[in-house]
Amino acid sequence: MSKDIQTREDVHLLVSSFYAKVREDENLGEIFNTIISDWNTHIIHLTDFWESQLFMVNKFSGNPIKKHVEVDHKVNNTTSEKHFGFWMQLWFSTIDSLFEGERAQLAKNKARNMGTYMYLEIFKHRSKS
Repeated sequence: MSKDIQTREDVHLLVSSFYAKVREDENLGEIFNTIISDWNTHIIHLTDFWESQLFMVNKFSGNPIKKHVEVDHKVNNTTSEKHFGFWMQLWFSTIDSLFEGERAQLAKNKARNMGTYMYLEIFKHRSKS
């Protein structure tokens, strides 16, 4: 039986394990590996983000919508709902392989809600270009 996500170290394990899979994924790897040049900094930044989301601490600074709109622009507005689906599938499977419990479910729910909102915002910004 797996434990729930309880500490920053757990969040770091989740984020680093997840992005190791993303980097190797045939659908997402090329995009992420092209855009992200400093993976160590990215992992720390995303650990801050998810720790803030899961533990309601204020460690993250940044604008995820703006960043993802910029990424979509860099990939010639080719981000699709399929990319979000692949991302979500990897996120869920990574969580399931490492954790179970209330916070693990919260991480899934927040990702689902954010992914939907982010995709809609990316699409909305395309129409403004």
